[in-house]
Amino acid sequence: MIRTSARTAMSVSLAALLAAPAVTRAHSPHDCPPDLADRPTVGGHLEHADIVDGTVSLRRVLAAGEALFVARFNTCDGQGRPATTGAGERRLPDQPSFVRTSAPESNSCAGCHADPRPGGSGDIVANVFVLAQALDPVTFSVAPEHSNERNTPGMFGAGPIELLAREMTRDLQAQAVGLADGEHVLRTKGIEFEVEMQAGRVVASRGVDTDLVVRPFHQSGGVVSLREFTVNALNHHHGMQAEERFDLDPGHDLDPDHDGDGVTRELTVGDVTALTLWQASLGVPGRVLPADPRQRAAARRGERLFSAIGCDGCHRPALHLDDPVFVEPGPYNPPGTFADDTHAVAIDLTRVGEWPRLERSRRGGAVVRAYTDLKRHNLCDPPDMPDAVRHFCNELLDQGRPAQDGRPGAELFLTRKLWDAGSSAPYGHRGDLTTLAEATLAHGGEARATRDAFAALGVEDQRAVMDFLRSLQVLPADRRGHRDDHHAEHAPRHR
Repeated sequence: MIRTSARTAMSVSLAALLAAPAVTRAHSPHDCPPDLADRPTVGGHLEHADIVDGTVSLRRVLAAGEALFVARFNTCDGQGRPATTGAGERRLPDQPSFVRTSAPESNSCAGCHADPRPGGSGDIVANVFVLAQALDPVTFSVAPEHSNERNTPGMFGAGPIELLAREMTRDLQAQAVGLADGEHVLRTKGIEFEVEMQAGRVVASRGVDTDLVVRPFHQSGGVVSLREFTVNALNHHHGMQAEERFDLDPGHDLDPDHDGDGVTRELTVGDVTALTLWQASLGVPGRVLPADPRQRAAARRGERLFSAIGCDGCHRPALHLDDPVFVEPGPYNPPGTFADDTHAVAIDLTRVGEWPRLERSRRGGAVVRAYTDLKRHNLCDPPDMPDAVRHFCNELLDQGRPAQDGRPGAELFLTRKLWDAGSSAPYGHRGDLTTLAEATLAHGGEARATRDAFAALGVEDQRAVMDFLRSLQVLPADRRGHRDDHHAEHAPRHR
């Protein structure tokens, strides 16, 4: 299903896109420099207008999105950003074409998001160093003073996650209208967020920024949409510049070759729409129970223990989604990201996309069994606490996370989605924990009581909880249905 959506235009508009002198429809790939006898990886480009009006079929759009995700971009495509940082700022010339610590450090999206197949998570060898991409000159240090080292998360089920965040944002912002000065508790999807109001404004908050926009991507909860995630990552990791962020954004001087690599329109608005829709339509993770009856019983007992010791207080097993229709672009895209939702594409994630698809709810809408509350929490014990658990306290740069309860924003992380836990080792935001048990015992701060309850269990009960978590997996793309239990012989093969 593709349909247009009449909504308020924001940020970069389609009118600006169509008025740009360099725009052509379904334009051809770039030419290599005259002295380079080769060809670009990307064989052609899509225009957003052609997607919206149905000139390009949804099947072709999703196929193009997948092709771009796995493409190994090269010089002819516009790979590299010799004149700009990963934040899009002008920088000194003669910077390295590839540099592991500051990026560009990858040839393709699938180079990191690869396990168990494109769109998944990455091993520690695929770790990235965020924030360091803005340094000029580049840094060759991985010290926490310069960057935050992060493991690659899986993107399966990302469309439903963004839809949840949109609905939660809408609820929170509506509840804040007209509140009296003082402290209040806002609730959405059964999750509580504390705010402090002054003169009609949120001046302090817990678990979310003061604008009450739920940002479900990046481990710090710093990105609002798949589109923003994609546009930023293309520039940061590959030096591939989306025209909506640079060519068409007045904040970047409308230079058609802002990064100075000699290639213009490296990725069109339509290309990014295709990449976004493909990621949004990836299958949702599910459940694979062991074939052995004793192990299967242990996993089911572990699920009950997971709830009994309080893990489900933050890792909510299921959240209800009112509307499963993914409209792109979304309503909260920031400046520099295409956001004219008067020209939008809409797909019902219960009917379109890779299997298993989003599960319809009996009461309407859909069920998202992601084991998260999409809320930021502090997992660090105070440093002066006896036997303090401080594993998640290694970052020094806050990446825009506000301080909370007198503790630095760098200690705040979004509740990890566990619905792919059995397919996404290693664990922790750095990927330096090799087992789920280690990751559980590394919890402190707001999760300290639950962590201690787990530690107090007998060994067999602890193993049962781990058996349950390992049963949450990315399923084969041809698996029909939803997250109903499947036996191990149907499990995807990985690692």
